[in-house]
Order: sequence, then C-alpha cells, then structure tokens
Amino acid sequence: MKYHYIILALFLSTYVSYGQDWLVQKKIVEKQKVYASHNCVTLADSTNVTVQPNGSGSFSIYKTILIQNREGALKNRVIIYDYDPLTAFASFSYATIYRANGDIINLDVTQAKDYVAPARAIYWGARQIMLEVGRLYPGDVVEYKIEKKGFTYALLTSMDENDERFIPPMRGHFYDIVPFWNDEPTVKKVYRVSMPAEKDMQFEFYQGECSSSVRMEGDRKIYSFKKENIMPFPKEANMVDLFDVAPKLMMSSTPKWEDKSLWFNKTNEDYGSFEALPEAQKKVDEIIKGKKTEMDKIAALTHWVADNIRYSGISMGKGEGYTLHNTKMNFTDRCGVCKDIAGTLISFLRMAGFEAYPAMTMAGSRVEQIPADHFNHCVAVVKLSNGTYMPLDPTWVPFLRELWSSAEQQQNYLPGVPEGSDLKITPVSPPENHYIRINSQTSLLTNGTLKGKFTVTAEGQSDGVVRRIFTRGFQSEWYNALERELLNVSPQAKLVNVDYGKDPRDYQSGPIKITYTFEIPNYALMGEDVIVFKPLTMNNLYNSVKTFLRINTEISERSYAFKDACSRLVELDEQIIIPKGYRLIPIKNMQSTQTSPVADFNGSISFENNQIKIQQKLALKKRVYEAGDWDSFRKAVNEHKSFGESLIIKKL
Repeated sequence: MKYHYIILALFLSTYVSYGQDWLVQKKIVEKQKVYASHNCVTLADSTNVTVQPNGSGSFSIYKTILIQNREGALKNRVIIYDYDPLTAFASFSYATIYRANGDIINLDVTQAKDYVAPARAIYWGARQIMLEVGRLYPGDVVEYKIEKKGFTYALLTSMDENDERFIPPMRGHFYDIVPFWNDEPTVKKVYRVSMPAEKDMQFEFYQGECSSSVRMEGDRKIYSFKKENIMPFPKEANMVDLFDVAPKLMMSSTPKWEDKSLWFNKTNEDYGSFEALPEAQKKVDEIIKGKKTEMDKIAALTHWVADNIRYSGISMGKGEGYTLHNTKMNFTDRCGVCKDIAGTLISFLRMAGFEAYPAMTMAGSRVEQIPADHFNHCVAVVKLSNGTYMPLDPTWVPFLRELWSSAEQQQNYLPGVPEGSDLKITPVSPPENHYIRINSQTSLLTNGTLKGKFTVTAEGQSDGVVRRIFTRGFQSEWYNALERELLNVSPQAKLVNVDYGKDPRDYQSGPIKITYTFEIPNYALMGEDVIVFKPLTMNNLYNSVKTFLRINTEISERSYAFKDACSRLVELDEQIIIPKGYRLIPIKNMQSTQTSPVADFNGSISFENNQIKIQQKLALKKRVYEAGDWDSFRKAVNEHKSFGESLIIKKL
C-alpha cells in the first residue's frame, strides 16, 4: 500500500511544480529570440519513475508544449505514445489545452484510442495510445500526463495476464536509456528515479552535461537529473546514430556486463532453447558431410541457416524476448527474427559437436560500459579449437561470402557464455576483403561509338551487392538487371553478351566474376577536331557498390563521427584505344597519391600509341569514422572522383 502513496505523492508534487512553472517558462520563451523560429517549444518534459523491489517501474510522464505557428499546431494535433503490451501498460491521465485567449479546455482522455502500431517484418503486437487534441492556435499550450507501468523493453518473457509481465526478465534489476535531445527546443527536462534504498544503481551522462543528485527520502533512494535550454541537436548527413553523439543518460542496477552475460546464458539453457532434434540432426549430418576442417563445417552450417530460415517475426508465445525459441519450433517453422535464426545456428553447431551460445548486439549504434540493455539484435558465438569465440550472424549473411557481416564491423556485442563475458567489439574488416575491380578494354570510334568489354570481380560486401540479382531475383530478370547497369551509363547502350564463367548463384565457390561485351552509340561528344567523353569505369557503373559516393564530400568540416556502409577497396583499370590521328589533351601524364590511416588513393592517367590507360585504387579502411578522419576521407574520395572527369582528345 505504501507504494501507492509514493506514486500519488510524486504525481502531486510534479503537477503542482509544473502547473506553476509553465507560465513562467512560456514568458521566457516569448522574450528570447532563440526560440522564435521554431514551430513549437517543449516547456517542460518530466519523467518520474518509482521502481519496485522486483524491478518493475511505474512511470509518470508529463509534458507541456507551446504552439508557435501553424506547423507546430499540425504537429501536435494528436498525441501519440508507443508502448509494448508484452512488457508495459500505458494510458493518459489527463490532457489540457490552455488557449492563448485564457480559455482552458480539459480533454476527455476516455476518448483516447489504443491502436496496433505500424510494423514491418516484426509483428509482435506493439501498440500506440493516441489522443486527438484538435485544432490548435499559436500561443496555445498543450499539457498532458501519461502513466505507464512495466519496464523498458529490449527486442531480445512471457504473455501472462497478470502483473508478472511488468517484471523485467532479469528480475529485480532496473535500467533505462534516456535521450536528452529533441527535435524541438526544450526549456527544462527532468528525469527522476525512486529506488528501494537497498538497491544500488550506477549511471553516467554521455556527450554533454546535466545537473544530478542522489538523496535519501525515507526508505527510498532518489536519483534526479535535469537539463535546461536544450536546443534541437544539429544533424549531419551520414552521421552516426544520435545515441552515439547526442546527450543521453544511461543507468542500470546491474553491476557489470558479466552478470548480464551469465543471466542470458542461464535463461536459455534452462529453457532448453538449443536441445537436439532428430530431424535437425539428420540435416546437420547432411550439411557437414565431407567437410574436414572446423571452419568448413562452421561456414557450411552458417550459410545453410542464413539461406534457409526466412526473416519474419510473428508472436509465438513464450520466447518473444530474451528467451530464444527452441530447436523444434525453429526447424519446423523455418522462419523467425534474428534470435530464431541465431538460435537455429547454435542448435546446428551443437549437434555438429561445437560449443556455441547466443549473443546480444546493437545494430546501428554503440553500447556503453553502463550495463543498460541497449540491444536490438541477436547473434551467435562459436568456440574454436584454439579456445577463442568467433561471432557469427546468419541473419545478415544470406547469400553472402561472410560469416559475420562486415556491415556490422566496429559493433559491440555481449556473448551469453557460461563463464560470463564482458562487452566485446567486432574488429575493422580490411578494405581488401570487400574489393570491387572493374577491368575495361574499349575502342572509341570516329563516329563517337564506344565498344568493347569489361570484367567485374568483387568480394565480401561488394560481392553481395553485385550478386544480389542472381541470389534474390528471378532468373528471367538477370539479363535485364545487367543491361540496366549499362543503361545507367547511357540510354543508348547495347548489351551484346554476358559471360558469368560459372553459375552466379554459387556464391560459396568463389568471388563473383562477370564479363560484359557491349556497344554504346554516340557515347562521345563530337566536335570538329575534338572528342569529349567520360571514362567508362567512372560513368555510373556499379555505383550501387560505391556507397561512399552518397556522402557529400563538398562539406569542408564535420563536427560528428560519420559512417559508410562498409570498408571498401575500389580498383579500376581502363584501357581506351582512340582513333588514329588524335591525342589526349593535355599530353602530360597525370599521377595522384593520397595516403592516411583511414583512406588511401593512388591513380594515374597515361597516353601512348593511341591508347589511354587509367588506373586507380581507392581504399576506405573503416565503416565508422571519427570526425577527425573527415579531411583524409574526403581528400581520397575527391581524388577518386576527379578521375571521372571528362577526357578530351584532339586531332593532330
């Protein structure tokens, strides 16, 4: 009963405090020019959490928003709050509109709607509560409060109908990750947590500062965090996730990551997630038959699971969180989300004699040392004969010549192993693991036609992009897809012949290799004594692989870290025979070299005996770059781009 009194006291103190404060804050906003250009301003954003001994939390979420123009009115005409019914319940406590003319409108919160949230690929029943505010005017203030019970949900418990579902999987523990940024200015943001005195909690405020305090109130320990005058966080194109650069609070009652690792291991071992299944054992024996080395077996099992378990997430009862579904369900259904695909691989590896376990990771952003569950993805680890653990991710490597996708390099993960583990990070994958090489031999005719052939070879992530049409598309579309690569160069291009060398669907036998024979009428711009044309290899050819070209290198400086899809090596070798009696302008050969720890470029253009030779190599050495890497990165990429400028040949 005393917990109800505590919640009521928190509610009353918050209401009284902010009910008086927002008028003062509104006057401050109206006087300060810095707020004038914004559509709306959050006057107060307050969250109070009361944590029970079992780890369940009661959240009181309060906001007041000042409308400043029509766009702000449209944006706030409906209040939407997301929650997951598997782990929480949320409802509106009250909502009020304070009109600029002095009128007060108390909205009927019983008219709030509870809808299924929009979903894609994962259909676990996430929901949204919505309250229609209606027409708003500049100067209006919207005030509302939401009560939520439960815990912050990581995508990695059961669907009981009682309060058990509000208790976090790691019973008795509490954590939260609180963004202290917003798309609109915030005058004051407060986050308060009331914990049982016997519970300890560690916290850290990242990428900024806030005022904080810890004090005792009876048998409760109160943690308070406040930040004022929060302006919208400036965003840069291709920057890393906001959680990696913007102010955030992380807190957890779990002492260290090893505790979470041990718990994750025990949870799935006790549930029997990876128990052997006779039908699955038969498939495992079939897959590894004839494979002699441990890596051959691991690769064969990883690729089979990656290629044969479809990604599709629907509610299947117990196991929609940290508990991985068992072997029978996964092998029978042949579908699921990351944990089901990883769980199938772990079961397969164990049936093949390996020691394998699940691991948690965060695709898209960094995981900090404070053991708050910043995870959204499940992978696997396998113990090699040398005693080390190797991460595997079958979810991200369908039809890919990798066992761990290098689109996830420099990514934190936590293995759930019996001895416990600290947080790990995947290493940088060298650019030569992801090369694309285009070798072109062409002839330019006096009528401007370019004809000849070029060969594309690729490995790693580059191989996956080039090969995608063969592994995921209909065979009837192969020719059209390859022809489109030429049509990207010129709408008049004609694909004469394609040589795959071998079945392009067989990605495990070696890197992709395709040879095109083609002809492009009117490729060059013809003058009286001058011909102008672009090098073929730099004229929109396989730009889908060159993801770095989507990064604007005209920007001179960056304030924040940025990212590309993957480390990459681009090697282009082009030989062009030009008509006799013409020469390259200027005659002097061109050479360029850029070298740095993050990006290298080496290129040359030469002319001899009516043949132009263009060679270049661009090595981009990371997926995630620091802001200080920008100058070296952009110089190397800009040099690469300069080799795509038009060539001029002139009659002697």
